[in-house]
Amino acid sequence: MNTPTKINTNNHCVVLDGDLGVFSAAFTHQRLEAGLDLIVLTLSAPAPACPPKLSLRWTHPVIDIHAMWHPNIGRNRGLSPNWSNSILTSSATQNAPVLCLHSLDGGNRLCVACSDALNTVTFNAGVVEETAEFSCALGLFSDPQAPIVRYEITVRLDTRALPYNEALKQVQEWWSSLPGMTPASVPECARLPMYSTWYSFHQNLVPSEIEAQCRLAKELGCEAVIVDDGWQNSDSKRGYASCGDWAPSAARFPNIKGHVSNVHALGMKFLLWYALPLVGKDSHAFKRFDGKLLSFDEHLGAGIFDPRFPDVRQFLTETCEHAMQAWDLDGFKLDFVDCFHPSRSTQSAREQTGGGRDFESILEAADSLLANIIQQLRRIKPAVMIEFRQRYIGPLMRKYGNMLRAGDCPNDAMANRIKTLDIRLLCGNTAAHADMLMWHPHDPVESTALQFLNVLFSVPQISVRLDKIPAQQVEMLKFWMGFWRQHRDALLDGTLQPLHPESLYPVVFASAKNKRIAVVYDESVANPGAAIPKEFLIVNATRSPRVVIEVDEHLGGRRLEIFNCQGQKIKDENRRFAIGAHSLPVPSAGLGRITP
Repeated sequence: MNTPTKINTNNHCVVLDGDLGVFSAAFTHQRLEAGLDLIVLTLSAPAPACPPKLSLRWTHPVIDIHAMWHPNIGRNRGLSPNWSNSILTSSATQNAPVLCLHSLDGGNRLCVACSDALNTVTFNAGVVEETAEFSCALGLFSDPQAPIVRYEITVRLDTRALPYNEALKQVQEWWSSLPGMTPASVPECARLPMYSTWYSFHQNLVPSEIEAQCRLAKELGCEAVIVDDGWQNSDSKRGYASCGDWAPSAARFPNIKGHVSNVHALGMKFLLWYALPLVGKDSHAFKRFDGKLLSFDEHLGAGIFDPRFPDVRQFLTETCEHAMQAWDLDGFKLDFVDCFHPSRSTQSAREQTGGGRDFESILEAADSLLANIIQQLRRIKPAVMIEFRQRYIGPLMRKYGNMLRAGDCPNDAMANRIKTLDIRLLCGNTAAHADMLMWHPHDPVESTALQFLNVLFSVPQISVRLDKIPAQQVEMLKFWMGFWRQHRDALLDGTLQPLHPESLYPVVFASAKNKRIAVVYDESVANPGAAIPKEFLIVNATRSPRVVIEVDEHLGGRRLEIFNCQGQKIKDENRRFAIGAHSLPVPSAGLGRITP
């Protein structure tokens, strides 16, 4: 096109940039309320054609904006210059199409989201040095696209003065209301603690030893076990060359159905790990599906299935279906799903279509594959549990996965906190799970407790040998697992307020009826606000021997109880709380409880 197409809202002028070719474009605008706009872009062509690379561009003044948030931002949450690369790429199997610019007090200044959660969409919001404005861009069709005659996308622009977390909450509610994005139901077990074999066993799996850990984990409050990588191979080389056939190792699991039955007898559910897209070079499937791979990864020792082939999708669906029926599984940990992506294809453009493929889009084919798998599994067990891992935690994946787990961060408590809270901000009622908790058995008990305290606002997964850790660590787990279950109404289901995302959530509040919980992760002061409820709990998730709270109203006399990280009460006194700051001697990884 010669002249850019554009549309004006009260706050922005949004310009469509790029050569439309045979396509024509139309804009519509709807103002839902002051500061909240929906812009709909519709593209149409007289006959099927591959859409060109396009972008929607606008500017936004850098006024009281000091940080940004998006689902893949990690630890660097500062602002970027406009000449930097795209800061977010989203698709069905990677991230989620949303970005939020906010102030240091957590106020939303611009939250951008779009309705296309399937195709690759890029976001950029970079500072223009000359004008102190953000140059914002939403890129479309950066990956090769199948021919289409029509495309529609809705862009949601929110500049309302509300907390950033509330703006993100409303985005996920908007996604959930769109056709084809209804989240999967979440079984109660998916919202309860689990034991995982990955960090505790890695690939050295022995059924009797797993069952022994399950007995101990059940006593602590775990309701399911996830048996991870290693059940399908007989060595421990940590590669993926044996993936693809998904038959139990005869040496390690001569009777996997009996093993599952033994776990069920303990009162626990059983989930099994599958690296769904991977087909290892040593598997029979690797030869069977020769020529039906997106690529081969030497580092993994495996190829990546091309889901556009109907027999590939049928094979993977039947493989999962057979396992659930034959072994009485309760769910699957489906790993590496983000490998189903155009960026993983090494084929030439000419080879990317035809040749027996019934889809031209890898992402559409992956979506169809997951739909088929979940449909068949729900037919067998309606309450099937499906775990997906960060980065594939977007709104389209919530149709299939009812457990979204933080990406791998072994022994890194801070990373686990950041990742789980990032997931919580967008996951709605889908269960947010922590990466598996692990630590060295000689680590001080207060230090090991921090692994748990950093994931209090998600579902914990335990992955240590429970019979190999000291008694102090076992007592710590009993106490904090009990605390988590007792206060799950606030921690998991209550009103969540993760403060200062730019500082990686140093203080997090959660509230339920007559209850408010504060977890302090650094030397910050926790202010519970006015109208402190009947029960105020403050968790010291630092190595400091005290926490500081600030109250905005005279509380008068209150009971203060203090517990150490093993649940032993070390103080019980009446204390007057006047307006102002109060230092409380809550020990490292300990708990303070204030009641009338």
